[in-house]
Amino acid sequence: MRSQRLVSRLRLRRAGITLPGACNHAPSRPSRRLNTATATPATSHAMVPPLGLGRQQQQQQPPPSRRNGAPSNPAIQFPCLDALDNRSATLQRQAAAATRSDKSGPEPSYTVGATQVFRCQEPLLLDHGGRLHEFDIAYETWGAMNADRSNVILLHTGLSASSHAHSTPENPQPGWWERFIGPGLALDTDKYFVICTNVIGGCYGSTGPSSIDPSDGERYATRFPILTIQDMVRAQFRLLDHLGVDKLYASVGSSMGGMQSLAAGVVFPSRVGRIVTISACARSHPYSIAMRYVQRRAILNDPNWNRGFYYGRVPPHVGMKLAREIATITYRSGPEWEQRFGRRRADASKPPALCPDFLVETYLDHAGEKFCLTYDPNSLLYVSKAMDLFDLGLENQRATAARRRHSAPLDPSAPESSSLACNLTLPDVPYEEQPQDDDAPSAYASASESASDSAAQAEALFATSPRAAEGSEPGPAPPADLVAGLAILRHHPVLVMGVASDILFPAWQQREVAEALRRGGNEHVEHHELSEAHSLFGHDTFLLDVEGVGGAVKRFLG
Repeated sequence: MRSQRLVSRLRLRRAGITLPGACNHAPSRPSRRLNTATATPATSHAMVPPLGLGRQQQQQQPPPSRRNGAPSNPAIQFPCLDALDNRSATLQRQAAAATRSDKSGPEPSYTVGATQVFRCQEPLLLDHGGRLHEFDIAYETWGAMNADRSNVILLHTGLSASSHAHSTPENPQPGWWERFIGPGLALDTDKYFVICTNVIGGCYGSTGPSSIDPSDGERYATRFPILTIQDMVRAQFRLLDHLGVDKLYASVGSSMGGMQSLAAGVVFPSRVGRIVTISACARSHPYSIAMRYVQRRAILNDPNWNRGFYYGRVPPHVGMKLAREIATITYRSGPEWEQRFGRRRADASKPPALCPDFLVETYLDHAGEKFCLTYDPNSLLYVSKAMDLFDLGLENQRATAARRRHSAPLDPSAPESSSLACNLTLPDVPYEEQPQDDDAPSAYASASESASDSAAQAEALFATSPRAAEGSEPGPAPPADLVAGLAILRHHPVLVMGVASDILFPAWQQREVAEALRRGGNEHVEHHELSEAHSLFGHDTFLLDVEGVGGAVKRFLG
């Protein structure tokens, strides 16, 4: 009996019940029957569970209420979101005011100063079946063209750059390659006549989605046709025709400009003398495609994008800001940021915040703020997609040529054929990871087999090249299809430059270009790779390293 009473006492204590006459110091022996009527006031409200109630059921009793009408902690403030809301409200007021006054909407004009403009009124057939019945090319020039027009250099831009590579009398603002162009510099204006254009699809004076469609007087928006890098180059060569330039002394470019530089030689091999391609590739690779994809999704998911028809309304500035922040991560390098920012916070004396707090976060936020209203979101969509589609492999060149041959004649009065529209259909079955069979051929091997004629041609070219006996660039051999596609440049001097700290266009991609050219029979390839010790600036090195990048370009041009 004594043991049963002890067990009962323990159960009651676990339930938080104090017996009559008990205290926290020396509990007295309880009676065999608990009379709730004689319980002390402190415990009279408690329900005494039966002695057989399980421990789990006892623990399910609701805890005493602690509600006092106030939250446990104050809400975190979000000034970064307040700023976005304020900008949206300001743009909305501007849109309303523009509607009342019959003026243009709140989107910026995207102008960067005075440029020259060439209007081409001959239709331009595009690689994926679209067409521009007429188009503008904004351009700027430096230096003087010689009598036989043989000293012309075409400078190609990156994704979001304008034609303003260097200051001009009409626009004295410094250009994006200010320290590389001028007397005695990389592009020596005492020797060369330098031309830089804004690409079609852009928004700095050349025809793009924000331009007026001459067919109906409305903005193109997403009725603008899908572009390729080669389409941009064909439009540039219309300008060269207008200027009377038959052959370039050199085609020069970095990043997307490096793609255009190679494409110019492939599309117009007889009209290009030398080629300079810096921090670029000859075919886009999955990582860079993925990074540009998420930038586009940031814009498409902004409700203000409105499927591209936001002109005259609030533009998708929130999506644009996020897209630029993502891009900025790919433009610089981790080692540089380690030295520049480390783990330092903007203000260590304040509590941590969910808005930009670390220095590197404030840097990204600033980059997005600067960009979100200075470049047309639709242009970013179209131009970045052109970069993704870039592939100078022989099979892609053949497929493109076949599409162009079967496209409808360029009759400006003819209605747009629905077969030429670029309509994306999603697959019926979502993508799933496939188990890898060690005995099964890889996708790479299957693709190589489908291009067996390209491989045979590439091997024949490599076998007859002096490079075959000298050895190759370190790393895997370039695809035979790419070797065959670049073989048309076998007689062109080519400078290929890469940067070890570049994560957007890693240095192995420039090694691939150089090796593909050599295997294709080119004996005039110079390949330079700047180590991390030389440059920590990542992809943006081509904008910053006057000595490493500019010096190599100057020596190559002669």
